[in-house]
Amino acid sequence: MNTAAPETTRVGGRPDGATTPRRTGLRREIGFIGLLWASGGSIIGSGWLFGAQEALIAAGPAAIISWVIGALAIFLLALTHAELGGMWPVAGGTARFPHYAFGGGAGASFGWFSWLQAATVAPIEVLAMITYGQHYSFASGWMKTSHGTSVLTGPGIVAAVILMAIFTSINFLGIRKLAHANSAATWWKVGIPLLTIFVLGIVNFHGSNFTAADGFSPFGAKGVLSAISTSGIIFALLGFEQADQLAGESARPKRDIPRAVIYSVIIGAIVYIALQVVFLGALPHSQIGHSWAHGAYTAMTGPFAQLATLVGVGWLAAILYADAIISPGGTGLIYTTSTSRVSYGLSRNGYFPTVYESTDRRSVPWFGLLTAFVVGCVCFLPFPSWTSLVSLITAASVLMYAGAPLAFGVFRRRLPHAERPWRAPLGSVLAPVSFVVANLLILWSGWDTVWRLGIAIGIGYAILAATRLFNWNSRSPELDFRAASWLPVYLVGMGAIVYLSDFGPMTSPVFPLWWDMVAVAVFATIIYFWAMAVALPRERIEEMIGDVVLPEEEGLDAPAATEDEPLTREV
Repeated sequence: MNTAAPETTRVGGRPDGATTPRRTGLRREIGFIGLLWASGGSIIGSGWLFGAQEALIAAGPAAIISWVIGALAIFLLALTHAELGGMWPVAGGTARFPHYAFGGGAGASFGWFSWLQAATVAPIEVLAMITYGQHYSFASGWMKTSHGTSVLTGPGIVAAVILMAIFTSINFLGIRKLAHANSAATWWKVGIPLLTIFVLGIVNFHGSNFTAADGFSPFGAKGVLSAISTSGIIFALLGFEQADQLAGESARPKRDIPRAVIYSVIIGAIVYIALQVVFLGALPHSQIGHSWAHGAYTAMTGPFAQLATLVGVGWLAAILYADAIISPGGTGLIYTTSTSRVSYGLSRNGYFPTVYESTDRRSVPWFGLLTAFVVGCVCFLPFPSWTSLVSLITAASVLMYAGAPLAFGVFRRRLPHAERPWRAPLGSVLAPVSFVVANLLILWSGWDTVWRLGIAIGIGYAILAATRLFNWNSRSPELDFRAASWLPVYLVGMGAIVYLSDFGPMTSPVFPLWWDMVAVAVFATIIYFWAMAVALPRERIEEMIGDVVLPEEEGLDAPAATEDEPLTREV
């Protein structure tokens, strides 16, 4: 990647030997609608196809409460991302904000969390497409049932790899065409859930279902809370940060990014809560049985489509089976995009090899795309089902999100007078509360997920160390050990609390239910104020931001573009 002046190439066939600039780097081509649908389209993916069913199994009708709590938690985290994205519109923003606040040690860690989360979403969307695709005869052999879960077969893995290749190929068309294609797909993706809510809510809605089987909340508070992280609720609401990830390609980032982040969460929350209510109310009594955990509906491989068939609206089922290709496909497509932009940002910060900054003639980070393709395909081997990947992605995502409240708090303290195109309310309270909420979500994901996440973190540190050891990136930023001194204590401490909690493997946990949440809240608060105390000084933060952000803001003062024809600007 080159951030210097654009290169020039001779235009063939012109006698005067005129030259025309050949673009390098990223281009600022995305308008507000493109950003909104990048975030909104990522939120409404495979989560809506399976989330209502999985949450109902985990919490019974009280899953509605789980969705509300999850939406509020995500909204708090989104507020910090909205302010930061407007302040510094850089590619792969969520991976880079902690870098500016705490230097190399913390920046490398949160950058890896961000990349890990983004890289694993495309494969889970592919799994959703294939799971629903079993309805079609040509795909009937792509999955088999193992221990009550549908997992990929050999032919299914081949099909999954082909779908990943399609995501990658489309990304090579360039960000402008991708944004337009994603915007068109997202109008469909929002419209079909709304149509489903309307039709099922009218055709077959039973208020008595809310107290059927073993009651409204058969598994108590633990069921409500664990459903938030393990059944796909937080996973379904993930994606609002895509506007931050693509900020380096936004035509008017300081105005558009905060709006895109906040509006996408509001739209997603409304749609998902309504879907849960309708799925619960529309279930025939024969599908519920005597237990929410073991009802006949738990065996549905295409929950909403099969429910539509059961209640006599086959035409809706046909649309939903088609949507099971479009909705996850659109989300997988945009996450493939964001994965390459996160690796681009990590390389700009000196953590990934320099080759990740390489772009082709359409300004596409080609090596990052190829890496995302390979890693996505590898995921199909240890995680051959949709449910097997949900908890891991949720925990990795929340760990990534936790970096934003910390960076937000540092910038409010160290840079109080910095330009903030959009300012989050009650920032001094919002930052620590958001950080505590993020860690509660990690607690609720359970030990079985957390220890796997620990292995993934270890792999990331090995890659980051190799980049530095073999000088694959000449920048080699300072690790700033003092500014990141809280990080190892934080990671190990959270793992220990989860292990000792009611969400861990112990039959008699040290921290029983409720007390484990108190322990997390106290521990997270201590870590937050420790991080604030040792964060980089103002002069160092400004130096780091100037080295990286200012070159990427080139052209932001050019005349405004229209929504439909955003400006093309060099990054």
